[in-house]
Amino acid sequence: MNKDFYKILGVPKTASEADVKAAFRKLAHQHHPDKNGGDDKKFKEVNEAYQTLSDKNKRAQYDQFGSDGPQFGGQGGGNPFGGAGGFDFGGFDFSQFQGGNGGFEFDLGDLFGGGRSRVKRGNDIETQIRITFKESVFGVEKTIALNKVSTCKTCHGSGGKPGTKMNECKTCHGQGRIVKMQRTILGNMQTAVECDVCFGSGKIPEEKCATCRGAGVLRDREEILVKIPAGLNNGDTLRMDGMGEATAHGKSGDLFIQIAIESHPVFKRLGNDLVMPHEINLADALLGKDVEIETLDGKEKLEIPEGTNNGDQLKIKGKGVVHGRNRGDIIVGIKVKMPRKLSKKAKELIEDLRKEL
Repeated sequence: MNKDFYKILGVPKTASEADVKAAFRKLAHQHHPDKNGGDDKKFKEVNEAYQTLSDKNKRAQYDQFGSDGPQFGGQGGGNPFGGAGGFDFGGFDFSQFQGGNGGFEFDLGDLFGGGRSRVKRGNDIETQIRITFKESVFGVEKTIALNKVSTCKTCHGSGGKPGTKMNECKTCHGQGRIVKMQRTILGNMQTAVECDVCFGSGKIPEEKCATCRGAGVLRDREEILVKIPAGLNNGDTLRMDGMGEATAHGKSGDLFIQIAIESHPVFKRLGNDLVMPHEINLADALLGKDVEIETLDGKEKLEIPEGTNNGDQLKIKGKGVVHGRNRGDIIVGIKVKMPRKLSKKAKELIEDLRKEL
């Protein structure tokens, strides 16, 4: 059966050699049998497609005849393994990785995503901050204290005593990485890993930092100023880049802060508006009245118009949630309080009112 190698690698027929190679790296990383969830069959299929499309002559013949053509011996896809039982990678050049003991010498990350240039990264940290309803409306600054791995403030991460000379690491010869043998489906391979003596820096100080004992990092209690912007909702998460845990000679992780907002006894939030109830008596509803409303900014005047009904909504503009340079409104839900008992005089007055209505 004729196979569509372009479809297998997920590239168009116009794909460049670089595109083909990049697609192979990604899929090989995804389906490698040594990975959890790897797929040996899919891995072989991806390799077969790469063998063909990475070789100019094979690719030209494939474009003309397909995988059932004579260049594949009419086998409808061929055997991804070489005749001696080894893996045939065709056009993929491993010569640059040849080691002195006959095995391959390279970082599996180079082939299966990542590569040696990948920067080390510290752990992310998650925490929570509780703020008041008012603070969520206007924004606030909070200082939090965290026990975390931080860059040493004495040596600034070098691991050496300030002013001391830095020498080449004798374990990794200044490379920051050492080679270890690893057995894989591709055979014995030498994998480059971080040197555990210089922590990947390639340098060793003549005198270690007394504070961190040469590690460049240490666990310490650190106070962090968090600027919480106005208008956040309960459960929102802030991300502070580089404020997570540090790692020696690498990039610090991030700090994720979940916002927990305390409820308010009066106000509820609706988008960028604040909703609140306000009770008035029957006379104020009929005749109207100016009242003072206690808002988050202080007291504000609210005009109750004549003939206000129970359930009417009145608005105080520009006193809601801050969003950018604007603010929402306060929506006041009117509740008319009906009298339970009426005096004789009140009844007479209401009877006269009924006649007018």
